[in-house]
Amino acid sequence: MPRGSSGEWFVFSFRSLLAIAVGIVLFALYVKILLFGNNSLEVLRSLEAEKTKVLQERSALREANQALQKHYFELLQITGG
Repeated sequence: MPRGSSGEWFVFSFRSLLAIAVGIVLFALYVKILLFGNNSLEVLRSLEAEKTKVLQERSALREANQALQKHYFELLQITGG
């Protein structure tokens, strides 16, 4: 077959399309693993646990702050300040 005939063009086109399709599939798999893989799930769970811990710590600090403010105002009343 002479160079530039439609047969070679079809083979080149098919190979190019196949390579592009494989590239797209591999990229899609990479994005899927990146977004929904085990690592993302582990990070999500650890962040949820950390959020719960921080909320509990916030409640404890609020209670401690209330007790300290009560003590402070009692001292102010005693000293007359």
